[in-house]
Order: sequence, then C-alpha cells, then structure tokens
Amino acid sequence: MTSIEKWGLHELTLSGPPEVPGGNPFADVEFQVTYQFRNRMVTVDGFYDGDGTYRARFSPDREGDWSYITSSSAAELDGHRGTFTCAPPGQGNHGPVTVLGRHHFSYEDGSRYDCIGTTCYHWTYETKELQELTLESLRSAPFDKVRMCLLPTDGMRPERTPFAGATPGEVDVERFDPVFFQHFESRVADLLALGIQADLILFHPYDRGVWGFDRMTPAQDAAFLRYVVARLAAYRNVWWSLSNEYDFNHEKTIADWDRLLQVVQRYDPYQRLRSIHNGTKMYEVFTPYDFGKPWITHQSVQHWDGAEVAEWRDCPKPVVIDEIGYEGNAGRRWGNLTADELVHRFWQGMSLGGYVGHGESFVDRETRAWISVGGRLYGESPERIDFLRAVFAGLPRQSDGEVDTDRCVLHYLGDRQPSAVELELPDGPPFHFDLIDTRAMTITPLDEFTGPSRIPLPATPYLALRGTR
Repeated sequence: MTSIEKWGLHELTLSGPPEVPGGNPFADVEFQVTYQFRNRMVTVDGFYDGDGTYRARFSPDREGDWSYITSSSAAELDGHRGTFTCAPPGQGNHGPVTVLGRHHFSYEDGSRYDCIGTTCYHWTYETKELQELTLESLRSAPFDKVRMCLLPTDGMRPERTPFAGATPGEVDVERFDPVFFQHFESRVADLLALGIQADLILFHPYDRGVWGFDRMTPAQDAAFLRYVVARLAAYRNVWWSLSNEYDFNHEKTIADWDRLLQVVQRYDPYQRLRSIHNGTKMYEVFTPYDFGKPWITHQSVQHWDGAEVAEWRDCPKPVVIDEIGYEGNAGRRWGNLTADELVHRFWQGMSLGGYVGHGESFVDRETRAWISVGGRLYGESPERIDFLRAVFAGLPRQSDGEVDTDRCVLHYLGDRQPSAVELELPDGPPFHFDLIDTRAMTITPLDEFTGPSRIPLPATPYLALRGTR
C-alpha cells in the first residue's frame, strides 16, 4: 500500500476527457475526490492539468489507513477507488502553521513558528538562474515566510501567465495554463523543502486594465480561486493573501473582497491561513480591512510604525506587519530605509507582541530590487534580524504564545539613548538582566534587580534589556 507522511501530499492522476474544439475542460468537467479515515471524510476538488490529464491532491492529517473514491460528471473519472497509509511525519515536517491563542502562531505539532517573513513579489517569473539564486539566498537567510504574487503587473510581459495566453488583450481568463502552474507549484515545493511558508498573493491592483485580471467578473474570479485552491492548498506551507494593497484596486468593493475571501474559505478543505493586505499613502492615510470578520485568520498590515501593534492587538488575531518599509536606496521613501531603521521597526513591533516582515529595495546592484525579483540580498538587516530571531526564540512563553511575564521582562529602548532607565519590576525573586545591543548583536550580562529599579545604560541607541528569573 502507498505510504504518505502525515501532512504530506497524496496525488491522484487520471486520464479523462481531452480538450475538444469549443469545449473547456476547466469549466465543463466536475471532478472531486472524497478521502476517508474512519468516520472522518474530506472532499477535495480535482483539476484539469492539460493533455487529457486530471489530478487531485490531498494532505492527510491522521496517521493510519485512508481510502478514497472519485466522483465526476465525466464517466472516465467517476468511481475510482484506492487506499494509502498515512505514516508519521518525516524529519522537519511539523505540519501547517496555525493560530496559537489570540495573537501568535505555531506549527500543527505544537512547535514554535516565528513568522519572520520577506517579500519577493514576482521571483517565480524571473529566469531559472535568478530563481535558483533566490532560493540560495533564502537558504542562508533568517526568513520563514515569502510573500509572492500569482499575477503579473501591467508592465510585465512574461512568457506565461496563470491564464491561457501571454499577450495583453488576448488572454482567455476562463481557461488556465497548466504549465504556468506546474512551474509555480514547483517553487512552492522548493520553499517547503527550505521550511519556508509561501504567502500567496492572489490579486493585486497593479494591472490597471492591461491584462484585465483586476476586472474579471465575479464568476471568473471564483473560478480562478477554485482552480488555485485545488492545485495548491494541499501544500502545507501555503497561506492565502487575497490581495496586496486591496484598497488601491478601484474595480472591487469591500463587499467583493468579503465574497472572495469566503470563496477561498469555502473551497479550501484545510482552512489555510487567510488575510488581505491594505495599501496606504505613507504617512497620510491608513485603511486596513476589518480583520475581525470571521473568514480572516490574522491581520496582514502595511504600516511604518511598529509601535501601533499595541493598539492592533485589541483585535484577537495575530498582527503581522508584512510591509513596514524596505532597506535600500529606491526613490520612494518606503524603499530607502537604513538597516538601523528597519531593524528598529522590527524590535518595536515584535517587543509589543506582533510580527514584522522584511523587504529590500536596492536598485543599483547586480540583481534588481529583492522585493520585486528576488536574487541576492545586499543589505545589513538580515543578519541583525537573525540575531533578533534568536533572542525572541529564547524567551519563555505561556501556552498561548505570549511571553511569560512572571519569568521574563523585555524592554526595548529604540532610537533613544538614555543613560539609565527606571523599571517597575514585580516583587519577588530578582530578575537577572542582560543588555542587548541590537546593532552590534551583542548580549552583555548586567546585575540582578527586583521591584522599582534604576538600570544604568551606556547611552547609545538601539538597546534592549532582557530580565529573566
């Protein structure tokens, strides 16, 4: 009997109705597979993969023997039965990421997940060499999530798009390009092998009518989402970002986004993490989606100020500032932060119980801006973010993911440089304090303190105090 590891991927491949003139197997053929473990049943959509081939993918979450049966509007695909055994997860397989408590994440097996991501919008559209360089860069970087787009922008002219055709004005949005998806999902699998989550951006506002992807009909949007979910949801590292900068797309209303998020929720048998990402004219307006809606699992925010995390935590869902600004030298002010400033914003947001994402936008290097095409990382921030990651990974936590304040105090001082700081510590056993220099990436032991305490400092910026007992 075939053996599939827990949270792995079972793929069923069948031959079915071929394409015929005037027909559309993407829309004309209904194909589903129902998987069963004891009294647990999960039904997944199959999909057409070109050349008369139909596939269905499933990720089992229970160890033991599973069976399946197909159902289809096509006789060739209907009534197929089979079995497989779900084995224990292999090394490095901790399952999908889920929400822990109100404001944090963990892997399904309970292992810690840090959620320190980066953005590479269109790296899968680049040359094979540049894509391989991106993966090599990620292999040695501290990031465990990548934000990436399915759809091209108005100025791109790729060889393939998710739909049939690659010429603006001549794309058939009711048919899909299996070859595009075969390549795209191979890159999702590459990220999985590196232990990195693929935060898939399904729509964006940068089409401006050139391709027409931003103004499809509701039925076309839903068919696109159903096909994407059928192909990709079984990969345990997939997250859904319904749109990047959704409020810059003037072709859709909030009601449209509500509906489309619910479409993804309805089609996804695994309920992967779901959110939607706001745009903002930096320093002028902030228009986040209402993350309290039940089809949202976490807050995906664009904002420049990590200090706002404290307010956003009033919503009982994790706060992820996926765009807080980029280290680089681009002309736009969101894209020319120093490493000091970007890492400062990381410490701000994460000290308050949120999560922060990295970006890099150097425009005069061997490879173009990382946020657009991937390639090579040139900035100083990844090394400092790796240091931050290690510090936060070592903090004692409660079962809901919050820092255990009975055992630990973390106080970030930011870009100020006081000569001392006064803290109101709980009475009882003393806290042993360390001085963390987030710029130099050093940790220096200090003294023990309890109750009202005045702690001397070296009067330099970007310091943090960590007290443990």
